[in-house]
Amino acid sequence: MTDRQPRLHVPSPPFRPGDEPDFSGLDLQKAGEAKRPAPDAGWKETADLATGLVGVLDHNHQAVGEWDPGLNPEVLREGLRHMALTRVYDERMLKLQRQGKMSFYMKSTGEEAVGVAAAMALRKSDMVFPSYRQQGILFARGRDIVDMMCHCISNSRDNLKGRQLPVHYTWAEGNFFSISGNLGTQFPQAVGYAMGAAYKGEDQVTASWIGDGTTAEGDFHAALTLASTYRAPVVFNVVNNQWAISTWQGIAKGDAPTFAAKGLGYGIASIRVDGNDFLAVYAATKWAAERARMGKGATMLELFTYRGDAHSTSDDPGRYRAKTEYTVWPLGDPIERLKNHLIGIGEWDEERHERMVEELTALVVKSYKEAESHGTLHDGPLAPTQTIFEDVYAEPDWRLRRQRQDLGV
Repeated sequence: MTDRQPRLHVPSPPFRPGDEPDFSGLDLQKAGEAKRPAPDAGWKETADLATGLVGVLDHNHQAVGEWDPGLNPEVLREGLRHMALTRVYDERMLKLQRQGKMSFYMKSTGEEAVGVAAAMALRKSDMVFPSYRQQGILFARGRDIVDMMCHCISNSRDNLKGRQLPVHYTWAEGNFFSISGNLGTQFPQAVGYAMGAAYKGEDQVTASWIGDGTTAEGDFHAALTLASTYRAPVVFNVVNNQWAISTWQGIAKGDAPTFAAKGLGYGIASIRVDGNDFLAVYAATKWAAERARMGKGATMLELFTYRGDAHSTSDDPGRYRAKTEYTVWPLGDPIERLKNHLIGIGEWDEERHERMVEELTALVVKSYKEAESHGTLHDGPLAPTQTIFEDVYAEPDWRLRRQRQDLGV
């Protein structure tokens, strides 16, 4: 017998508002140390990778280790441009939201490599089921910026006809599935799509993204069970940016050593990746996609990163975390890291980088002026009223027909 009584454990973040964050105690595997198994490896062979950290860029900005994808400088510059455009676009759209020109916005500051590197590693024919912080995928796949902006201000050119929140994009032509505001739905949808592709004998891979907090949703577990059972050709991406709105990642992770380790329990190959390392994200995604195309089933990637800004324009992160956390995050800034790598190998310089950012800024400003020519949030023109009755049912029932008649449209 013992006098000790069970006590409820409530995980708490290491730092609170007003604290001076110190990540020196964060035990992260060094770049280049993780071993790269063959793509046909089983889940047991990824156990160390699920609790380690796949990284390629070291502290001297050099590409090291077995996971180095060996990309040529032209591809690296393309990745840098897509990430820089994502950040410039985000900054501009935030300003416009603050000016009342759109209702809502969500930036991806600090997470640009998560979307861009993965999109470049996948084929454009692969289907993606993103969450609401992967706008970099759209830039990497060549989405028209004006169309993206028209969606965000819900004007007459909005391809979603005002039915979705800003940044909840969809682009069927680019194999970019509609972003859902309900958390976790995209994981089982991605599995179903992947199973359908496999059933038809196609070599199309499906990829999906959720945040760390969403792993606590039932859809996460249902999707992993389905994918494991049917060996669906899908890449699961868990973006561990440390915060699910105001809830620290330790709440959803529980006592698991990492989020990637949860995938092992389903018999799924699982890897934790430095999400701020463009080369590491590219390499891990390429490995997972190749594995899926070989018929070896799903892979789960935990992308270890940090949300540098507020969760959305409705959020104040200063109320739940230390203001300087992002500035001292040990994995740095994904754009700066790739830029410094290119400079280190003699394929870039600060002057060229500055010119690129100026060019991208001008492009975004010009694009918004064109977007406004198709209407504004307050003054229109908006999508025609009758479109609220379209694209839902193949054959509208009598209630919808009567409602439309009552509106006279």
